[in-house]
Amino acid sequence: MKTIMDENAINRSLIRMTHEIIERNKGLDKVILLGIETRGATLAFRIAKLMEQFEQVSVPVASLDVSYWRDDIVSKEQAFRLPISVQDRVVVIVDDVLFKGRTARAAMDGIVFNGRPQQIQFAVLVDRGHRELPIRADYVGKNIPTSLAETVKVRLVEDDKEENVVLF
Repeated sequence: MKTIMDENAINRSLIRMTHEIIERNKGLDKVILLGIETRGATLAFRIAKLMEQFEQVSVPVASLDVSYWRDDIVSKEQAFRLPISVQDRVVVIVDDVLFKGRTARAAMDGIVFNGRPQQIQFAVLVDRGHRELPIRADYVGKNIPTSLAETVKVRLVEDDKEENVVLF
């Protein structure tokens, strides 16, 4: 097991990604954040707090359960309605790790089921490569080249009582 990011590295990445989102969108007027459960949602709520700290703007944020939309997992879940509107908004999907791209695709399916956003952007703390779908992140905390045999685990204080990114 090898620690790739510690608490300070995670915080620095989130601060940088937050500034990149603000700059790319020329402010936060149309931006909403949807975090993929579980750790993506935790990160989305952290980014929303940083946005409020930097821009004094409260950005709508919600967690997103993509299990219904997955094409590689059989789910008994029902299609969901989001608690915030995506119509004509810039939706930033937030997740902890981008791997094959299937979770991101499922998130996009769930979003368009709920309305027609102006744009969808994608922010990830870790991009580990090995895509099976033509999906890339707009905002990346850290690129970590991995083998298929390796696993990347993001641990966040809110969910795991510790804070790091490990490779094993």
